Amino acid sequence: MIKCWFPNRSKRNAAGNTHCNVLGTSPSIMASTDLPITTAIDYAERIHQVHSDASSSRSKKESGYVSKISELTGIVSATREAFIQRVDSEDSAPENSEFKLPTRRSLFIVIGGNALFQLSFFVIVSSASLYAEMLGGSATFSGLTIGIPTVCSGFALIFITRLDGGQYNMAMNLSYVAMVLGNILYALAYQAHFLYLILIGRMVSGFGFISFLYSKRYCSDPRIVGTRRRTTLASWLVVGQGFGFTAGPFLGGVLYKIGFPNPIFNGVTSPGWIMALVWVMFWGLHNLIFKDVDPRPLERPIEMTAGQEPAPCPHHHISPAQWGVIVCMCYYSMTCFFILGSWEANIPVFTSETMGYSPYKAGNFIALGGLCSFPFLLLNVWQARRIQDRVTLAAGTSMGFLGLLLMLVLLVTSKVTFGSLFVCWFLIALGFNLASTCTLSLLSKQLPDEWNGRVSMAIQYSNYTGRVTGAVLGGAGVKMGMVNYIGVQMAVVGLGGVMYLTLWRQLKAKTG
Repeated sequence: MIKCWFPNRSKRNAAGNTHCNVLGTSPSIMASTDLPITTAIDYAERIHQVHSDASSSRSKKESGYVSKISELTGIVSATREAFIQRVDSEDSAPENSEFKLPTRRSLFIVIGGNALFQLSFFVIVSSASLYAEMLGGSATFSGLTIGIPTVCSGFALIFITRLDGGQYNMAMNLSYVAMVLGNILYALAYQAHFLYLILIGRMVSGFGFISFLYSKRYCSDPRIVGTRRRTTLASWLVVGQGFGFTAGPFLGGVLYKIGFPNPIFNGVTSPGWIMALVWVMFWGLHNLIFKDVDPRPLERPIEMTAGQEPAPCPHHHISPAQWGVIVCMCYYSMTCFFILGSWEANIPVFTSETMGYSPYKAGNFIALGGLCSFPFLLLNVWQARRIQDRVTLAAGTSMGFLGLLLMLVLLVTSKVTFGSLFVCWFLIALGFNLASTCTLSLLSKQLPDEWNGRVSMAIQYSNYTGRVTGAVLGGAGVKMGMVNYIGVQMAVVGLGGVMYLTLWRQLKAKTG
């Protein structure tokens, strides 16, 4: 029996049979006893078809909604991915540009550590001659104690650079150990009453001064520093250099003035004890915040079949003009530290002979010249992004040469006073510190990146040569005659000027 629901009214056909207006199944059902079986089957099929059509249309609508939602979701996802890629590309762009820089913490360790190394180098300048005399040495011996660390440092670099793997942590940790031990040995020489323990302590400290090379190499490393930021970082290193030769002699003079009447901790040994403590603390700070670069990839041998030929290795040909630039920059690097080192070693001896200065006054005199030049060195950090390296080199060297020329006139006319000597020292300190900012950075901009390690070594050995010879010359300046002493320095600078004028066009490099 088929049940039908008549919600409104029923219709009869010509035969008098009642047809149901089927809309669905409902509890309100009427029975039709006279309904033919075929008609009932038709109605059943019709009901099934209506349900199927309704379900299919509903499914189509739902699938349409789902497809639209999926489409919108895809658009949003694509937009999000595009945005993220754009932001990531913006974040990573500086890493591949000429303006990339290391992390600030690592830069603080490198630049701040360089300033402390400079401080350790110069802190003994004001009292070294008196310390040597107390133990039976001469002024020339004191000049040797100032300059000898660089000889040991240059020797150590031959082996350390072969083992560092292109990284910095190992070498810098070795530097800290050497600085702690060397300063302690230097301080113990007075108690032991052994003159050569001063020299031994400074030689051990020399192994710590290998960090001078690694500071320069870090600030010109193409993996972490862009070409337009290398002179800027080199200028910061020179600011640290200015801090060292300003604060070092001043601190040494103050410690000598205080005296500390103690055979272990006194006016001449206290710089060693204090610097040893400072290095212990800085060593710990380094291991907390410094982030080293990745090691160089190791070259693995490649197995080749009989028919294969090895691929040619890339070879960068260095032109004769580039070799000339390399020689010129190494010579200027030597010249800058030759002049600075000789004056720093000579001022305590010369002022003691002519003006009766104590180590305290001589240290203050050296520090005053550095202090007055310090603002100009800071200004150079800002100007380095706008001025070519060759212009900075010419300006600094000319200023230093002017100081030498003025000093020669004062010596010949016997009119050396505090004011006139200070003007000469200020011009020399500012000029040659300024010139030293651009030697390595200029080479790193002109030569291939893989040459960075080689030119860093060449520049550092030039620095060491200048420091050693300059310190010895400064200690012996009074004995050889001050006019001859200044004449030697002017000849060295003059030869560099000839090289500079010859290679003027080849010295052009990017700013920054």
